[in-house]
Amino acid sequence: MNEENKLMVPDELIMSKIYLIRGQKVMMDRDLAELYGVETRRLKEQVKRNRSRFPEDFMFELTKEEMEEWRSNFGTSNREIMGLRIPPFAFTEHGVLMLASVLNSERAVQVNIQVVRIFTKMREMLLTHKDILIRLEQIENSISEHDDKIMLIFEYLKQFEKAKQEELEYKNRPRIGFKTSEKE
Repeated sequence: MNEENKLMVPDELIMSKIYLIRGQKVMMDRDLAELYGVETRRLKEQVKRNRSRFPEDFMFELTKEEMEEWRSNFGTSNREIMGLRIPPFAFTEHGVLMLASVLNSERAVQVNIQVVRIFTKMREMLLTHKDILIRLEQIENSISEHDDKIMLIFEYLKQFEKAKQEELEYKNRPRIGFKTSEKE
């Protein structure tokens, strides 16, 4: 068994730690620290020491509201997350890449390669499914246009039926006035 296989983390585990916050796919500092085999506070220390390497599009700190919403996704079963008081750092794909250079350990590099591959797979899946979603939207729009046309046809049928009913009533109405005999 080589070193790379020993450090391998299941893809599903990494994927379960990717969240959508502020419209971006991110990983939390505590999850990354666990994957890299370091303490969360050590990871945060390294980030703070190298703050210039982590602009807003690489990493951001969750607001209290975002943290509450993120925590609420776990319910009450995860005591560790529910007890969080300090908002965590959220790292985008680029931020995760930068972390490998800051942490500078072999495990961080190996896990980082795997995380980046998963981000890439997710992006490819999204692009693949984007075509399907666009086609579904086109079909939905087409169906809604058909719905409008069908409703218009029903409206015309109702008007036609009403006109036929009025014509029938007109023909069958009782005649009034002077009657002449036809034999004259």
